[in-house]
Amino acid sequence: MRLDLRLIAEMIPEGARVLDIGCGDGALMAHLANEKNVDARGIEIDMREATEAVAQGLAVIHGDADNDLAFYPDGAFDYVVLSRTLQAVERPREVLRQMLRIGQHAIVSFPNFGHWEVRLKLLLGGRMPDTETWSRPWYETPNIHPCTILDFFALAEMEGYVIERWLAVDERGLKAPWKRSVRLANLFGQQALFQLRRK
Repeated sequence: MRLDLRLIAEMIPEGARVLDIGCGDGALMAHLANEKNVDARGIEIDMREATEAVAQGLAVIHGDADNDLAFYPDGAFDYVVLSRTLQAVERPREVLRQMLRIGQHAIVSFPNFGHWEVRLKLLLGGRMPDTETWSRPWYETPNIHPCTILDFFALAEMEGYVIERWLAVDERGLKAPWKRSVRLANLFGQQALFQLRRK
């Protein structure tokens, strides 16, 4: 399982009701169901991956985070997960609002575009960089709203969300030791995970 999915799995308690948005082939859902007896549901925009997840017996529908979250009732889930998808949705603020309407907690992971390597490659090369976390050229990436850790803190404050926990990690799984300094985490963390709730 991908690093951020392993870390997300650690955040979710036994027996929780979980919606995984952009669940891909359902790796996180399958892990949570098997290891933590979680009631996991998923939404996936890629029909091939949604079909693969359903073929494994997972409760996945073909859908789009930007449009389909509005159909879920308030408080339907304990945790709503959005892993490496926030930067690819059309309306990130609205997706976060919907996540915290239908779930008690939201867990979001995203590649940190404020990482020093991204900054350096853009500064020296003058071109959009590929990174270890997101190794695709700009014309093949789904990213339409690149985000940094500082950007996400600002958005959470503006929207009035409580950040219950957060961490910055590198692709090898080392948790960034910069917990006391958001600016250092923004500079050295390759990806970020946030757990949020409403006030």
